[in-house]
Order: sequence, then C-alpha cells, then structure tokens
Amino acid sequence: MSEGGGEDAGSEDVTYRPSAWRSRRVRLGALVGVVVLIAFGLVAYFTPLLSVRTVRVDGLAAVPEQQVLDALRVPDGRSMLRLDTDALAERVAHLPKVRSARVQRVFPSTVRVTVVERTPVLYFDSPDGTHLLDCDSVEFAIEPPGPGVPKLITDHPGGSDPVTRAAVAVMAAIPIPLRDQLGVGAVVARSVSDIALELRDGRTVVWGGTADSARKAAVVGPLLSQPGKVFDVTSPNLVTVK
Repeated sequence: MSEGGGEDAGSEDVTYRPSAWRSRRVRLGALVGVVVLIAFGLVAYFTPLLSVRTVRVDGLAAVPEQQVLDALRVPDGRSMLRLDTDALAERVAHLPKVRSARVQRVFPSTVRVTVVERTPVLYFDSPDGTHLLDCDSVEFAIEPPGPGVPKLITDHPGGSDPVTRAAVAVMAAIPIPLRDQLGVGAVVARSVSDIALELRDGRTVVWGGTADSARKAAVVGPLLSQPGKVFDVTSPNLVTVK
C-alpha cells in the first residue's frame, strides 16, 4: 500500500491536446476533399455531366461553317474532358482552304475553334482551271481569283516549282497596304532571280530575286512617285528609273 493515500503505482495520466485533435480533423477533411474531387472527376469524365453542347467557330470567310463541323466530328454526349483538342485541330487544318486551326475547351460545355484561312497571293491558269496560291506556295483551290489577286506568269507554275515559290515569296514580302497601293496585275517570273511586277497602270517594277525583299518593299513606294515606266529595285541601294 502506498503512503499518504497516493495514486497507485503504474497509473498514467492521458492528456488530449486540442492542437493534435485539430490536426487530425484537418487531415481527415483533406482526405474527404480529395475523395470528393476524384469522384467528381470520374463522373465528369465518364458521364454527360460536362458534355459538349455548343461548338463555336471563329475566323471563317471562305470556308463554310458546316464543313468545319463535319471535319471536327465531335461525338454526341462526349465529355469535354475526353476531347483530344490537338486531334480535332489537325482534322480541321486538313481542309484545303484552312491554313491553321486551334481548338479550345470553354467550360462548362463549349468547344471553340479558331480558324486561319488560306488567302491567295497569286494565281495561275491551267487546263483544269485557275489555281490559287497562298503565301506558303500551297495550291489550295481551283476557282476564280478574288479581285486584286495578281496573275503569275512563268514557264512551269506550281507549288513545288522553285520559280513559282520565289514569286510567291516576293509577293508575301510586300505588306498588304503596299500591294494595294502598287496595284500589281501580274508577276512575271523568268527565273528565281528575274522577277518583275507588272502594275495595272502599265508601269513595271523590276524586282530581281528574293534577297533584300524587305528593303526593296521599303523603297519601291517612294520610288513610284517619280515619273517613269520601268523602276528597277534589283539593288535597293542603287535603284534606277527609266
């Protein structure tokens, strides 16, 4: 027996600290939250909860919207989370008149497609019709050109022809406002280094090759304010007028 009525030997005090209890509650709450998120994610991924309800297409002018929708082929009821946006964009980009496409998810239920169309910088005539060339030298359509598109005159026109590609590169190097100002009616390309712009007012700009095209574009506008019929910018630092 212990003296003085003390506590029995071996007894142990148990103290519950509030901070430890709160820590357990926080961990338990975090675990529950993770479980709920996983469950919601599984529901959203495998059920129509976040299914596609709207497809919005931006950037169209020449391409019919239905053609883009047909290329997308978004399955009915497909969850937004299960969409392969890169694959969808690639399908749209394979349309002949589409240069690039971007597909984005806009939650909760919209797919947004942004299209950059091909626009003609030159055209050439062929037995099967008029071929349109864009700034990448891609023959993307056989149809009449729009107003203001210059005609390409060369021996072997085509997207894989080096002379054609050089002529396209020259036109692509000229800013659109300057193209409109020049009023180019035809591009005569005899070789990759012998390219001339025939203007609609009867004047000619001898461009030469594709080298220094940015500098040539900068000097040709002021140069055309001078009287003359032939403006040679083959060497942009030594231009001549005849």
